[in-house]
Amino acid sequence: MTVQDIRAFNRFYTNVIGALDYGRHLYAPYTLTEARVLYELAHSADTDAADLRTELALDAGYLSRILNKFEEAGLIERSPSRKDPRRRRVSLTADGRSAAGLLDERARETVGSLLGAVAPGERPRLAEAMRTIRTILGDAHTPDGAGEVVLREPHPGDLGWIVQRNAALYAAEYGWNTDYEGLVARIVADYAEDHDPHLERVWIAEWAGRPMGCVMCVRDDAPGTARLRLLLVEPEARGLGIGDGLVTAVIGFARGVGYRDLVLWTNDVLSAARRIYQRHGFVLAAERPHRSFGKDLVGQDWRLDLHGTGE
Repeated sequence: MTVQDIRAFNRFYTNVIGALDYGRHLYAPYTLTEARVLYELAHSADTDAADLRTELALDAGYLSRILNKFEEAGLIERSPSRKDPRRRRVSLTADGRSAAGLLDERARETVGSLLGAVAPGERPRLAEAMRTIRTILGDAHTPDGAGEVVLREPHPGDLGWIVQRNAALYAAEYGWNTDYEGLVARIVADYAEDHDPHLERVWIAEWAGRPMGCVMCVRDDAPGTARLRLLLVEPEARGLGIGDGLVTAVIGFARGVGYRDLVLWTNDVLSAARRIYQRHGFVLAAERPHRSFGKDLVGQDWRLDLHGTGE
């Protein structure tokens, strides 16, 4: 991505925003900033002036003038803050809630008109693209539950997602070629076509309503042995403990259904994954150089004795 790419997107999106008529009808008789203040007050049960100033990045004097205007118009009332008596709590009056409701209704109608031009089948893609931009650029206002990682069984399409994301991420981060995509596709296809749900399982880590990681537990050729495969965490979700959570799930499942050992194969360049395995008690059993996926690599076999550790 280049600066020109971002500027081109900004020009396009500015035209979209202009089409929504933000400057005239939508917020009249208020300015855009005044409408933002009304919106924040309408969506918060307990807000003081300092909260508003921080939330909206407004100059203290400018915000004070807006609040004075609203108070004179009977839209807000101020009282001692419940959080800090030195601060002033700001809340909407009945007239203020009515004004905020009118603005919200106009916004819904205007955005609804915009979405009306988008084919229904394309709307999920549009929503996903918007979430991606917000997440990557660090929007603090992530969707409700965004901080909560959920491990779940795969939904329709998730197995294909595992193949696609493994191929894309390893190509981007390590330069692996399509041989790796072929390997992952075979692993996933074998599982999809023939697996024992009592002894094998796939987990999808979901964060902010999106798949952000995965792992598989399948039977190994050796009796009493399970194999951990295809551990992956999306770059934007690293640092949330998803990798640890996925490995913990595999270990608990494998031990619970009676496996004696849990094994895995990885490569020494995958240092972050290796540290997770080591934290959970896996021991390096063997390593050997090989040429795979268009690269010279060192493959590693790791093993965990499920009866010999408290993990």
